[in-house]
Amino acid sequence: MIAGVRTTAYTHTESDHIEYGPRTAVGTLLKHGQVRSAAADWSIYPVGTVFQIQGDSSLYIVDDYGSAIVGTKTIDLYKPSHRAMNLWGTRHVTIRVIKWGSFAKSLAILKPRANKAPHVRRMVARIESRPA
Repeated sequence: MIAGVRTTAYTHTESDHIEYGPRTAVGTLLKHGQVRSAAADWSIYPVGTVFQIQGDSSLYIVDDYGSAIVGTKTIDLYKPSHRAMNLWGTRHVTIRVIKWGSFAKSLAILKPRANKAPHVRRMVARIESRPA
């Protein structure tokens, strides 16, 4: 269990997500059902990490990232509407990681994008500097 994890929420119609539409950084559709999409700093929570929030039966999978959360230890939860996003706001929660994702897969996705954005370069550098 990891207590005190800061969470925020986002939706696909926010101005900084419009260019990506309802797609995640891994290219899949954003999920909001029993399994839900989450964005995180992949150097902390690598792509594919599955977790549950205490008191919530839903499972969340890290399949997205965003410039505003890199380096913050914040997890951004996908919500299907502005209303749902605003209702969530910012919350500190306890999470249970069901399965850790892959730093190797994170690097495979991030490295080709590194020259396009500073936040991607930061994640790549942090992953590459992790002890083997």
